[in-house]
This record gives sequence, structure tokens and C-alpha cells, in this order.
Amino acid sequence: MSVAAKVTAVLGAFLPGDVRLTLTEICRRAGLPLTTGHRLVGELTARGFLERLPEGSYRVGRLLWRIGAQAAEPRELRELALPYMAELYATTRENVQLAVLGEGRVLCLERLRGPHSVPVFSRVAGELPLHATGVGKVLLAFAAEETVERVLAAPLAAVTPNTITDPGRLRAELAEVRRTGLAHTQEEMSIGTLSAAAPVRDGDDRVVAALSVVVWRHSADLRRLDPAVLGAARALSRDLAAIS
Repeated sequence: MSVAAKVTAVLGAFLPGDVRLTLTEICRRAGLPLTTGHRLVGELTARGFLERLPEGSYRVGRLLWRIGAQAAEPRELRELALPYMAELYATTRENVQLAVLGEGRVLCLERLRGPHSVPVFSRVAGELPLHATGVGKVLLAFAAEETVERVLAAPLAAVTPNTITDPGRLRAELAEVRRTGLAHTQEEMSIGTLSAAAPVRDGDDRVVAALSVVVWRHSADLRRLDPAVLGAARALSRDLAAIS
């Protein structure tokens, strides 16, 4: 491995969304000997790409965060989306999420939540399964056919007892998402929750993101949530189309 390959392997160890990793975990994921990893991690920490925490683990440093924040497409989408996400949160007082399609996973670009919002697994730059989340179902429903077939051909992990793990059933649900423009989950990612999600489109009518609200299932009112999510997603789509 070249030096550049080793450095990217070390930084890539954080890609699954883990906030903190030990040196041993970094080296194992990067496929590097402990001595080599120790040296590279030390140099990256000294330069601000990584940060060493008091208990000895490491996380992404501010310099790497600042560089990543300059990625044009996610930044522009996030900045356009924030006013609509804030309005959607003000309407529902629940978790609001903006996500895009990653490498076979959901990539969370932004999340808004309040003190009484239902706890969720998502975090900014974190990844979630496509088949178990509302945003994931939207992104998968409108993804390229080869992407859909690859996901359906792989084992669909049961995150909860209610997660859809049957490819035929998931395929039918994706067809319904394409028909209605809405996706729902009911306790499929976490027990006690429900989500409603809608697609965000660009000027060429391509689905480039998904917007969702995650609420407690017992208090959910889809007659209120669905129009709110659809309205926010469509408003954001109009803004995207205007700059495309």
C-alpha cells in the first residue's frame, strides 16, 4: 500500500458512522499493522485530521470536518433544505430527517429534533439500512433498477421483528411508494416508532434525496403527517429545480 492508500484507509475506518474508534479498531478496519497505524494516526492527529479523546479513543478532527463540509452538492442541498426542515419541525415537533442514497445504504445529511422528539438511530453523516427506514424506501423506490435488484438479492436484515425481510413484499411496497409518492415504516427500524417520507426531486425530475418525519406510533396521525411531509418535499424540490 502506498502512503496515500494507508492514510485513506485510516480515515475510511470512520465511514460506517462510528463517532469514536480505538487505535486497534482503526488498524483492524484499515488492514494495517498496529505499529504502522499508530504512526499514521499520530501524524493525522497532530495535523488536526483526527482528535484523540481523553480516554484514548479517536474521532474525526475539526480540520477533516471543515474539508468535508466544503463538498458542494451535499452542502447546497442541506442549505436549501434547512428552512423547510425547520418549518416541518415547527409543524410536527418531531424528528425531521434529510437523506440521500449512499453505497447501498441511507446517508443522513441533516436531522432536526427537539427535547420531546422520539429517539432515533440516525445522525448526521451516519448510515442506515434502506429497507427498514422511510427515507430508505423512498430512495430505493426511485433508484436505478440494478441498485434495487442488488438490495433485494442480498439478505434483508431484521432490525426489529417488524422489519420487512421478504424481497417480494418489499418489492410490492416500493411499487406503492412510486405510485403514491409516500413511504411509511411502522416499528421497522425501532420499536414504538412510525415514519412518513417523501421524495425530493431536482430540475430533471430525478429523486435526489428523501425527507421524513419520525414519530411515536401511538400518537401518529398520518392525515396530518403525510401532507406536511409531502408539502415540504415538494417545496424543496421547487427550489432545487430553480437552481438546476
